[in-house]
Amino acid sequence: MNTGSDRGTNESAAGDTATESATESATRTTAQAAAEASADAAEETPHVSKAPAFIKARRTLHLSWQVGVFVVGLAVIVAGAAMLVLPGPGWVAIFAGLAIWATEFAWAHLVLRWTKRKVTEAAQKALDPEVRRRNIILTTTGLVIAGALIGFYLWKYGLVLPWDLKDQ
Repeated sequence: MNTGSDRGTNESAAGDTATESATESATRTTAQAAAEASADAAEETPHVSKAPAFIKARRTLHLSWQVGVFVVGLAVIVAGAAMLVLPGPGWVAIFAGLAIWATEFAWAHLVLRWTKRKVTEAAQKALDPEVRRRNIILTTTGLVIAGALIGFYLWKYGLVLPWDLKDQ
């Protein structure tokens, strides 16, 4: 990759490198590059507790801090799980709870990094024209089947709710 610091040294090599980087950037999307950069940066830096220095200096206080972070993260994740069936942004809350845990626990940091990578891959896959076409066809087919079932129900029973049906 050409960083631009060697422009005057060898113009033909810099031109080749610029051509290679232009071709490379044309094939990779910005999201993929950002995901790879964040993954590389995360692998290079070890996981370190985000607790303030005066808390990390005392073992008991640091353990209490970690218990507090665990409890808060667990509460947010439980609320997110409840929001999966209730109104609210369930998955956002679950990922937020995982991010809270990731500030203190290396395992949560790894799970969060893996989840981010999988979400990025799924987003890229969803943008693939063949996958989009398949999803549109499946959705349309499902809507047609649901419409046919609803139409059959209305034809057979009329606009009567199932719990108001009498023995017929």
